Amino acid sequence: MTAMLEVKDLVVSYGQIKAVKGISFSVDQGQVVCLIGTNGAGKTTTLRTISGLLQPASGSITFEGKRIDTMPAHEIVTLGLAHSPEGRRIFPRMSVEENLLLGAYTRQDAGLKDDLDAAYELFPILGERRSQPAGTFSGGEQQMLAMGRAMMSRPRLLLLDEPSMGLSPLMMKKIMQTVRTLRGQGTTILLVEQNAQAALSLADHGYVLEVGSVVLAGTGQELLASDEVRKAYLGED
Repeated sequence: MTAMLEVKDLVVSYGQIKAVKGISFSVDQGQVVCLIGTNGAGKTTTLRTISGLLQPASGSITFEGKRIDTMPAHEIVTLGLAHSPEGRRIFPRMSVEENLLLGAYTRQDAGLKDDLDAAYELFPILGERRSQPAGTFSGGEQQMLAMGRAMMSRPRLLLLDEPSMGLSPLMMKKIMQTVRTLRGQGTTILLVEQNAQAALSLADHGYVLEVGSVVLAGTGQELLASDEVRKAYLGED
């Protein structure tokens, strides 16, 4: 079976510095796959390159059988791949609903109201405060908005970058439960997350990145049981 997303020998550079050093991995349809690692490991750079925000120096990225590594970001979105970025990147002066509708800017179909309703069902707080400026939301609420906005493009593959960053334990639990819900609804997810315990607990497969390279790979449960992962990322001796 052909993978939904195939990343092969990906190299991404910032000037003379290689941030990603020839990594390869794949994501099958229906899976949650996570990338874990410390700051500077290349996780966010990898997601930004997949979604077209950065251009690779070499290697290939294939989505549903189509090479996308030379395509601009707005064309990649139309193929069914959406990116919920690190730091949320919501538009603070615009309303919740305006932010959500921006997620559907590439669409021409008549299903926007249904998808707005679906976003409000997934995140009831967004529906209750749909006219409120997004900048007045808490960090967790802004994360819900960023995820809802990404889902407005009806992605088959959702890239989620650090969705739990800066959130309370309770809000982090809600966000991770939402990831499970989206997966249950048929969305394939590539998750970058510093909370290795939470990410690996729900992932089908995981990859550990260190300084731009994949150093470990396995199922979520295999990596949770790995002594190396437990010592380096789970704070266990």
